[in-house]
Amino acid sequence: MAMWPRVRSGMLVLLHGLEALPLFVLGLLLLLLLANPDALALFPAYGLGSADLQELTWLQRLPYLVLPVSSLVLVNLPALVLTLDAALQQSRVQPYMTTARAKGASIAGVWIRHALPNALLPFLTRLTDLLPALVGGAVVIEVLFALPGLGRLLLAAGATRDYPVLLGGVLMAAVVRLVSWLLADLLQAVADPRTRTSK
Repeated sequence: MAMWPRVRSGMLVLLHGLEALPLFVLGLLLLLLLANPDALALFPAYGLGSADLQELTWLQRLPYLVLPVSSLVLVNLPALVLTLDAALQQSRVQPYMTTARAKGASIAGVWIRHALPNALLPFLTRLTDLLPALVGGAVVIEVLFALPGLGRLLLAAGATRDYPVLLGGVLMAAVVRLVSWLLADLLQAVADPRTRTSK
């Protein structure tokens, strides 16, 4: 338990450094480290292989998706963890934590029953922001890893001035943003009934 502050500080430094990296830089680093014959050639560098996409099973597609999915997860992970950590640290100094401990509750029980529910509200908002971030990051990821998908379609539509496709992409991004806001409101209402509006 005495080592936890050091572990936490090291993790926060690592997460802040990871948060400073743009998505394309993080993707390139993963390519250089894990898909490079001169380093570790653990995963394919790009594309979905020489076979047609329809001929590949999910198991055969998996190695081609590890690095793109890892890039999207790692670039969004710091914001989630740092938000939760800041909310937990703010809850730690609240009077209800001291009161719960004075009533005989265990440290784990105080954190789980009191600190975590209050810290979940900003975390849930940040979590639902991942939906628009994934849609926006798909363009970068699909170009970087040469994957077929919606991102490359929108990029090609922008280059050829295909306005109907571009309009559909903008509409889809707006719908995803609205769905993320609705999902955030619903999750917050479930996590904390006090946020529900009274009729």
